[in-house]
Amino acid sequence: MEKSQLVAIIKRLEAMQVEDSDEIQTRRFEANGVEKGVVSFNPKSDIYTLEETKSHQTFDFDNIDLAAMEIFDLLDE
Repeated sequence: MEKSQLVAIIKRLEAMQVEDSDEIQTRRFEANGVEKGVVSFNPKSDIYTLEETKSHQTFDFDNIDLAAMEIFDLLDE
């Protein structure tokens, strides 16, 4: 059985929340060596911002589950 990709995404997002800093945390998400998106977490507002690398569209999420599902879909494209 292969590991859950969704769980791995959520763990990376949670790591951004628990970072003991007021600085914006950023993580890059890739599929098959190709960057698909960049996620930033603002600890002051508790908002995740996803920027799709290809289209440069940005999406804001105040819910970790919704952010993770959107990243999952982006990586699956």
